[in-house]
Amino acid sequence: MTTTRTTTTTTESGYLDLDGVRTYHEVTGTGEPLVLLHGGMCTIDTFAELAANLSPHYRVHRPERRGHGRTADVPGPITYENMAADTVAYLERLELAPAHLVGWSDGAVVALLVALTRPDLVRSLVMIGSALTEDGLPPEMLPLPERIPIEALPPFLREMYAAVSPDGPDHFDVVWEKLSPAFTALPYVELSELPRIAAPTLVVAGDRDMVTPEHAAAVARAIPQGRLAIVPGDHSVPLEKPGLVGDLVLDFIAAV
Repeated sequence: MTTTRTTTTTTESGYLDLDGVRTYHEVTGTGEPLVLLHGGMCTIDTFAELAANLSPHYRVHRPERRGHGRTADVPGPITYENMAADTVAYLERLELAPAHLVGWSDGAVVALLVALTRPDLVRSLVMIGSALTEDGLPPEMLPLPERIPIEALPPFLREMYAAVSPDGPDHFDVVWEKLSPAFTALPYVELSELPRIAAPTLVVAGDRDMVTPEHAAAVARAIPQGRLAIVPGDHSVPLEKPGLVGDLVLDFIAAV
């Protein structure tokens, strides 16, 4: 790892080889481990402000998953299952268990799969802005197409990727072709499976999110120690309101 010092905090950054996936990550703060799992096609830079709000209280880890950000793509598909396996490998390599997992969008699905398959690794779970089943999507998103066109993505995703990816800017399209089938492969997890979640869980959604408040409430009810927070905003709530989301996370973990 290399260490970069700023006037306010110390950031450790570097690469780990996780079963053949050379994974980039950054770590800030001290205390219990808290792992932030970014959204699909994003970099960890989207969580810079949220990490800054959490790192005075926790040791905040931000890994970039395969094909995302500074972590190069590897041969084969990109699925929620293999991204969850990569996250398990990350937690085990750094001996973080049990850790607090906070995931947004795709990262929330990855965090949920880790909690289902390896409950011993998860102390608490925060899921932000993720519909698990098709009926949890807003009506305007239905019916889902077989493939979401790359033109529908916000331009800033391509720009962030181009700025840091070791695979070069043109590989963005390759990663999208690999990952996009996962976006429409609903259900990710059936609600009937959620009673197996052992960790205290906070489900967060914006009131104009890509998940309906009703679905978010159903997910929270299905988890034995589930709680719900509906906040003003759309799918970019943790990016646009990192102070609000950070306070929700801190209050929830403190209660846990």
